[in-house]
Amino acid sequence: MNKNLSEQLSNLRLSHVFSALEAQNAQPQHYQDLSFQERLSMLLDEEITQREQRKIERLVKQAKFRLQCNPEQIDYRAGRGIEKAKVRSLLEGHWLTHHQNLIFTGATGCGKTFMGCALGHYFCQQGKSARYFRLKGLQEHLQRVHGEGSYPRFLTQLNKCQILIIDDWGMESLTGQQRSDLLDIIDARHGQNSMILMSQLPISKWHELIGEATYADAIMDRLIHCAERFELKGESMRKIGGKVLTNIE
Repeated sequence: MNKNLSEQLSNLRLSHVFSALEAQNAQPQHYQDLSFQERLSMLLDEEITQREQRKIERLVKQAKFRLQCNPEQIDYRAGRGIEKAKVRSLLEGHWLTHHQNLIFTGATGCGKTFMGCALGHYFCQQGKSARYFRLKGLQEHLQRVHGEGSYPRFLTQLNKCQILIIDDWGMESLTGQQRSDLLDIIDARHGQNSMILMSQLPISKWHELIGEATYADAIMDRLIHCAERFELKGESMRKIGGKVLTNIE
């Protein structure tokens, strides 16, 4: 390959076109019957494919999922409160289009974290941005950015994320500052982007846990009004040796 062409591709940041072109040049007999346009299209397809893969890898890394899992690993064992048809519907993404929330409740070990991470990972593969937090970790981060004076910037960044996943919701009562912060986050996302919440605590107990009726009413109205709810049941998946692999047909 001549040096000028190599430099042009490098300047245009078409590194995968460069690699694919080298591969074509190494085996010219495989491409001799193709037109210039066909070979060019193959080169550009390789660049697009690799860029999309890099984007997916970046989105998954930025999400910081607690579990690396996907919907094909969901356990549909009878009595767990999870149906294949419903999961297929969620994977179509209508809830994201309409900026709805998903709420998974149930006892410890029943698969709530798995469901949230599996759905988040799937939509990262579709090019959607996601971010996973345990509620306590999010609160600690919010306290830190308040101290640093970067709370508005963090809030802006967080609200650009298309799927915000909050795990272990309702483990502890909230302070006044924590209530205010959560309302800021939830209000900014309401009607704009979606959330996935996972909690051991039944939704009927959330109002009491949030505390301060005005804040509790505002937070609950925005979370529940546009949410699909799932109550997971059954024995702890940790006790029965993990997930059963089942394909979504």
